[in-house]
Amino acid sequence: MKSKGMVYLVGAGPGDEGLLTRRGAEVLARADVVVYDALVQPGLLALAPTTAERIYGGKRAAAHAIPQEDLNQLLVEKSKAGQTVVRLKGGDPYLFGRGGEEAVELAEAGVPFEVVPGVSSVTAALNYAGIPLTHRDHCSGFTVVTGHEDPTKPEAAIDYGALAKAPGTLVILMGVERLREISRLLVGAGKNPETPAAMVQWGTTGRQRSVDATLTTLADAAEKVGVSSPAIIVIGDVVRERSRLNWFENRPLHGRRIVVTRTRSQASELGRRLRDLGADVMEIPTLRMEPPQALQPLVECIVGITEYNWLVFTSPHGVSTFFDTFFKAYPDIRSLGNLRIAAVGPATSAKLTELHLQVDAMPEQFVAAKIADAIAKVESIENLRFLIIRPEGDASELARMIEDRGGIVDEVASYRTLAETADLNGSAARFLEEGADWITFASGSAVQHFHERFDLPSALRKDSKIRTVSIGPETSKALQSLGLKPTAEAKVHTIDGLVETLVRQASR
Repeated sequence: MKSKGMVYLVGAGPGDEGLLTRRGAEVLARADVVVYDALVQPGLLALAPTTAERIYGGKRAAAHAIPQEDLNQLLVEKSKAGQTVVRLKGGDPYLFGRGGEEAVELAEAGVPFEVVPGVSSVTAALNYAGIPLTHRDHCSGFTVVTGHEDPTKPEAAIDYGALAKAPGTLVILMGVERLREISRLLVGAGKNPETPAAMVQWGTTGRQRSVDATLTTLADAAEKVGVSSPAIIVIGDVVRERSRLNWFENRPLHGRRIVVTRTRSQASELGRRLRDLGADVMEIPTLRMEPPQALQPLVECIVGITEYNWLVFTSPHGVSTFFDTFFKAYPDIRSLGNLRIAAVGPATSAKLTELHLQVDAMPEQFVAAKIADAIAKVESIENLRFLIIRPEGDASELARMIEDRGGIVDEVASYRTLAETADLNGSAARFLEEGADWITFASGSAVQHFHERFDLPSALRKDSKIRTVSIGPETSKALQSLGLKPTAEAKVHTIDGLVETLVRQASR
């Protein structure tokens, strides 16, 4: 029996992906169909299953991807086909988002639905711009109106005379195109032309920009600095607080558009770090991890694990995939015997520490080729047996260096990296359209796969403002093989070092 369909009208929040509610994330994770609007951050689409159908139903001024009547019918049809449909709407579904109209259509069609409220830009965008809606020194109330009314109405429903006399803060959504007219109407109705006013564009995102002036000068001020739609307008004495409360736009990476090229799971962590520093992050995973084409060599090495003196890991993922296979053969980690363990750097070491394993050697410079030096400080390498765990097809210089010192080496692949071409969050399309300020590379394979997808030298020639940052020498070599020199290389070859390098570059 086919399951009954369901529609969720979900408020996607104001832009910051972290402001999506837990309930919103829950229903997105089990969606069969996602119908999303123009102001929904593309990264939220990655929360839906990879198999989910994604349908753009955005609306901008006179440009509608799907007419509202057709969109209503689409929701009905998809749900009656037994599918779980998430209608993802910017802000809150019932606040100037036509969510009420869609809910009425679903109710009349007998379709079960749930409304998941969202954080509205009315509060969030102003919070991020340092403008409190209410403040004991300024006002105790606020009014919210839309500046974009239904064009089919015979007359305007907004009483600007009443708005001009209303105490407190006035917030106008979707009013950028009519700002000059709205200002004129308010002043004509008695509003003080010197009333503080501000405009916040792309509120709560790394693209946020804001400007403040007075009611009569705001349009000129916004035009001068290039702040435009989509934006929220706020009028009132609370705007005076912006100069000292504007916490978000003062972050060190604010406004920098930064591409993250790690695997999907790794990109999320680095992306979070950069967003916390104010960056406009585009996660474009360039590779994905899969088991090696032949697992038998790894299994054979694990079966004979006690024959080795040293176990060497060149990446955190190598640790995970090695022990995934190890524990299928041995239920007890003590089956490792008296092996010593070497790790390429802190991230790999941390992964081993999670298993309560001590790392005996780690180089001061976090590159694989330096591991041999670190091991040699612990004991002589001559006549010892080493098992190096690495990605498939990535024969390392490390093996040769150990053999040059008299060691006996087996290298085995515990995983392989493949090119990632899916664009689940829309960042790849956005990069092609808008470019970036920085592209981060944390491995040579990330450089290789990004180049295969975007032709890196060509992309840099096309947009001269794009700069590249490498996590370390091995990654820089991959860029140099393309005839490129990284703009910056992390002094400490870790994700922390990469982030610190970007902050240092931004301060120049």
